[in-house]
Amino acid sequence: MSSSFTHGAGAVTRRTVTASAALAAALLLTGGARATARPAAAPAGGRTLRLPAPTGPHRIGHTTLYLVDPARRDPWDAALAVREVMATVWYPARAVHGHPVAPQMTADAAALFGRIDARIHHLPTSGVDWAATPTHAHMGAPAQAVRRPVLLYSPGGGDPRTMGTGVAEELASHGWVVVALDHPGDAGEVAFPTARAGRGRVRPTVFRGDPRTSPETFRTAIGTRIADLRFVLDQLAVLAAGGNPDAAGRPLPPDLGRALDLRRVGAYGHSAGGTTVAQAMYEDRRIGAAVNMEGYLDHPAPAPGREGELFPVARHGVDRPLLLLGTDGFPGRAELARSWAAMLAHPRGHTRRRQIDRAAHAVFTDYAALAPQLQAAGLMPPEDRAALVGAIEPAVSVPLVRHHIRSFFARHLPGR
Repeated sequence: MSSSFTHGAGAVTRRTVTASAALAAALLLTGGARATARPAAAPAGGRTLRLPAPTGPHRIGHTTLYLVDPARRDPWDAALAVREVMATVWYPARAVHGHPVAPQMTADAAALFGRIDARIHHLPTSGVDWAATPTHAHMGAPAQAVRRPVLLYSPGGGDPRTMGTGVAEELASHGWVVVALDHPGDAGEVAFPTARAGRGRVRPTVFRGDPRTSPETFRTAIGTRIADLRFVLDQLAVLAAGGNPDAAGRPLPPDLGRALDLRRVGAYGHSAGGTTVAQAMYEDRRIGAAVNMEGYLDHPAPAPGREGELFPVARHGVDRPLLLLGTDGFPGRAELARSWAAMLAHPRGHTRRRQIDRAAHAVFTDYAALAPQLQAAGLMPPEDRAALVGAIEPAVSVPLVRHHIRSFFARHLPGR
């Protein structure tokens, strides 16, 4: 649903919508313009998809954090008096024996993913067991007690953090600690450890249309995401100091806090997440480097024929490294060009731009590997696969995306 920030139309409600309402809005989130023949469903039981293996020397540990900020109310649902954030942490593990491999997403999240995200991205709504995809990380494995740089990940608008698993595992296998955030109310679905007043165990997105069609909604979404990012950094400091920031009091993997070097922090994000990390780096000096993957650096135009306001990061530039990573197949390239050109024009030269050809917007996510598998199984027509990730083969796109991100952070925030 990262493309929800580049396509579609419709109003956004500020209340939690039901799953059925979100499904009814799914065509709006992709513009509703592409009408393609749907493939036949696979046999009952569902196909299991696979994620590419990480290439680094380290085995990977995995845990989740449930974080609650009592100083903020939820911006999307007045019934929630606090702001909640869910995060996944991937890290180099000391040992993995006896620690099972984590699934890409929980069964609760997968059930909603197959009804919301699948419709939005023209994925099959049956024939796939979305809960069965295994990762390469081991739940609760003890961390290596070595201080390592920390990388924050913010996914695209409406996308869950779980669709950034492949890149996160790659980075963790090469020596970084990666913390991926879900932005509840924004993300397609967010699974929590428990229900609470105002929501169930899984919270669906509130978006009914493209947030960029509403300047107020877009401003709220990005502002909330930046605040989420900075709050998570605060909670990681609690963890590094020996505390347990998990609001449910769940036990943490041994030595996880000792693995965090918060003097070396980077951030990367896709689409709305790219906007978020670039502006967050401008506002928060704890972030030393960032990668923006096709995120706008301006606000939506307030009226036809007028230009949207540039974010401060694009108006003033940054004194730390920023990579702008794009594709040749992004439908919003022309709109993106203005704010990216402003960013690149600053004379100090801290910003670089790179492009992946024969690719589309979601190539920076796990869809780069999953969509071709769906096409090969007859579950996704080639035009839908091309619209989502491009014609580029995963044997090319996956290593290329990993290379751009890994080499950038290896230069500016090297793992040790």
